[in-house]
Amino acid sequence: MLRDIRRGSPKSRSAAALIAKIKPDIILVLGVDYDHDLQGLAALQQAIAEHGHTLPVRFALPTNRGDQSGMDLNGDGWSTGAEDAFGFGHFFGQGSMAILSRWPVSQDGVKDFSHLLWKDLPGARLPFVDGRPFPSEAAQSVQRLSSGGHWIVHIETPAGDLQMLTLDATPPVFDGEEDRNGLRNADELRLWQHVLNGGFGGITNEQFILLGNANQDIQKGEGQKGALRALLNHPRLQDPHPVSRLRGDITADWPDPTPGDMRVDYILPSSALTVLDKGVAWPEGEETSRHALIWVDLAM
Repeated sequence: MLRDIRRGSPKSRSAAALIAKIKPDIILVLGVDYDHDLQGLAALQQAIAEHGHTLPVRFALPTNRGDQSGMDLNGDGWSTGAEDAFGFGHFFGQGSMAILSRWPVSQDGVKDFSHLLWKDLPGARLPFVDGRPFPSEAAQSVQRLSSGGHWIVHIETPAGDLQMLTLDATPPVFDGEEDRNGLRNADELRLWQHVLNGGFGGITNEQFILLGNANQDIQKGEGQKGALRALLNHPRLQDPHPVSRLRGDITADWPDPTPGDMRVDYILPSSALTVLDKGVAWPEGEETSRHALIWVDLAM
């Protein structure tokens, strides 16, 4: 990724140009490799700046992407594949997430739930086949819930502290009858329900935003819709439902016929914030992300 950004690849130029065009004050960027000293993220910062928009603060933590567990987590008899990492990845940090901001991140307020074991989530629904833990009891004893990461990050805005609750859930596909990815996706969403309800330390103020990739559409495709529906209808959240003029609320474009176009990316501000505007912006060019950039203007 660092090489491609420095060389000005079409995909990186398209992403940087779109971000600069929208001019966010804060942005959660997904699919960003985590590396030493955040060099790839710094290169993306520079590319955005070259298109006319400055986001001087960068923040990222290690995620579970490509972090090898040493166990067979997908039941194929091997323990060294991309699916045997705590979160899918061919190398440590592949396709992780990061925050770019105009304003400082409060390091003291960061909470990272990435190492929470799946089995330790209250009401966890772990996969079973023929009454036995899938792929094994030993694997489930080490399996982390987050496929990417779950963070609470405090941004020191001019209007006060704003908390970002980040999400990058696993796709609820690429599994078998045990539905391990579907179950995990739902429980990754349910972790934030627990936090919103006061669990795991809760939220310290009412000015917050839950945002990221739920990898699920409430109406289309696979996945357990109840967990997503509960988040969208949570009384502490509001769903601004951003749309674009040409493509409506679609935020991801996969090849037809399956899975096709879906709304899988969400920005859910707390009910204490005022939504002023919102939208969905698509990158230009052939070599771009499958995902659009969604944005919401808020008043605190």
